[in-house]
Amino acid sequence: MFVKKMNERMKLVLVIILFLFIVIIIKVFYIQVISYDKLNSSANSLWSRNLPLEANRGIIYDIDGEVLAGNITTTSLILIPNQIVDKEHTAQELARILDVSYDDMYNHVSKKTSIERVHPEGRRLSNDIADQINDLNLSGVYLVKEAKRNYPYDTLLSNTLGFVGIDNQGLSGLELIYDDYLTGIYGAIKYYSDAKGNTLNLSQVYEKPQDGINITLTVDYELQEALERELDNAMTMYSADQAFGIAMNPNTGEILAIASRPDFSPSNYQDYSIEDINRNLPIWMTYEPGSTFKIISLAAALEEDLIDLEEDHFYDSGVVTVESAKLHCWKHGGHGEQTYLQVVENSCNTGFVNIGLKLGKEKLFNYIDLFGFGKKTGIELSGEAQGIIFDVDKIGDLETATTAFGQGVSVTAIHLVV
Repeated sequence: MFVKKMNERMKLVLVIILFLFIVIIIKVFYIQVISYDKLNSSANSLWSRNLPLEANRGIIYDIDGEVLAGNITTTSLILIPNQIVDKEHTAQELARILDVSYDDMYNHVSKKTSIERVHPEGRRLSNDIADQINDLNLSGVYLVKEAKRNYPYDTLLSNTLGFVGIDNQGLSGLELIYDDYLTGIYGAIKYYSDAKGNTLNLSQVYEKPQDGINITLTVDYELQEALERELDNAMTMYSADQAFGIAMNPNTGEILAIASRPDFSPSNYQDYSIEDINRNLPIWMTYEPGSTFKIISLAAALEEDLIDLEEDHFYDSGVVTVESAKLHCWKHGGHGEQTYLQVVENSCNTGFVNIGLKLGKEKLFNYIDLFGFGKKTGIELSGEAQGIIFDVDKIGDLETATTAFGQGVSVTAIHLVV
């Protein structure tokens, strides 16, 4: 009887041991096979550290491959606080070289973080400063290469190119609009360390940064330079507050040159006012079309077959009254008897007012719309001006506003709005 009970107990113990053994095998299988990736990733996150490597920002070229915005290599300071043996000495030396307070630098070297970027005083260091830090050979102090935006022609095309911040992020102009394309993908040097920050004897992994996408503009550098030179001459000659100009291929709409004054240096944008760095005058400024708009009135009248340039005549007395408004020709006393071809040649204000009256406001407004006024061009720059409004309160009524298109010089008649 006793032996029988002993055998039963032994069997029970064996079953329990076998069960535990199976459970252990299943657990080991689960850890080694099913949960391996997750656990390995968790372990790596505890041990691995990354020294970030900044990618080069995409280059902006002119139509012939001239670099308008490129990059130069600089050096930045990164600290690994757990690896810094003598924090007081390290903080003192770095504060001296970077010309910052000891307390601020001590906060950096003592921060409870795996990697500390000294910002902004440790960013984009000169070669001399970087060499001084490197010569100290301090533990936990690293210098990494970074790309700094460089504008080789300084202020050239500045209002259109825009500028970038200290982290190479686009802040205005094309730099902002195409930031997603120009910005590259960071790389890293991955190494392993224990909880105290001591480097483990494991292979480092280098992840190469991916540079941003290059962009080629329709702008021609030589034309751009010529335009900006003439704007500078005009500013000096007329003591002007501002000036701007655009050169366009009329067949394709491509912008060959675009510039405005005042301009600024994108590399030193912080030295300028917000108005100077954020206003691309040819794009968003409001201004009257002047006599150039007479072409629209003329084209509409010819399309409607309302005038014959050589056969029909108009007498210019120098002034014409529409409703209660008197509109004058630019020539005192007028041009006298003219064909409509001569009205065009003389840019006669009253003659074009007469053309506007022949068209009537409905037809003229329709042609204004057909010619694209009030619509955006789709140019890849922010703040583009659009729309036409009439200041009816200042000029009396809408009929007078219509004829003002014919005159083409009345400031109160028409202006563009953003």
